[in-house]
Amino acid sequence: MIYIKNSEEIKIIREGGKILAEVLKQVSKMVKPGITTNELNKAAEALILANQAKPSFKGYEGFPAALCTSVNEEIVHCYPSERVLREGDIIGLDLGVEYKGLHTDMAVTVPVGKVSLEAHRLIWVTRKALKRGIKKVRSGNTTGDIGNTIERYVTDQGFGLVRDLCGHGIGKNVHEDPQIPNFGTRGSGDKLKEGMVICIEPMLTTGDWHLKKAKDGYGISTRDGSIAAHFEHTMVVTKDGCEVVTE
Repeated sequence: MIYIKNSEEIKIIREGGKILAEVLKQVSKMVKPGITTNELNKAAEALILANQAKPSFKGYEGFPAALCTSVNEEIVHCYPSERVLREGDIIGLDLGVEYKGLHTDMAVTVPVGKVSLEAHRLIWVTRKALKRGIKKVRSGNTTGDIGNTIERYVTDQGFGLVRDLCGHGIGKNVHEDPQIPNFGTRGSGDKLKEGMVICIEPMLTTGDWHLKKAKDGYGISTRDGSIAAHFEHTMVVTKDGCEVVTE
């Protein structure tokens, strides 16, 4: 069931999104060679709590931390540890915030020091794919319109596009209907309506898009070991477009 948010709920989601964007901005600045993924997680949780909010992911389906930290070939949902980041790594930071009972979700991929040209381009194209998807968000369009736009752009750029994971609705729960694949046919899928709150999150790889369990047993990695990038925003669907609340 797709849940349309009222004006008060949207106001709270907007406030939560602002908190989330600032927290993830601060954590991203901490990324450097020598830091551990657990240090990033501790900082994220402390900043969330300092803003009278809660980490959405901690305890969600057993997840043990506030922040998902996915490095290199890891795509999503890897949990923090004493792993030390090294020069040339890339890391996906995926974070959710619960504020006054409503959730927002955001992800960025950050280079660790100086990275390869391939890694730099992967990050740039993934971020651009998200922006292109967002431009298709407005009342009357469909989830297929979003996915088709992302798919065509990524295919033209020559990267692998993960198909077994997708964007989603959000609000009272971390994951709600509708599902929003990063591929599709124009006019297909669920129709977007004013007041819906959704997350778009393209995930790209430098190789094949097929997946396997990550080494931590919880997250997901590329099957062929190619590196992956992930970006995500939460947005409110409006009559003429959308409001991105996690910018």
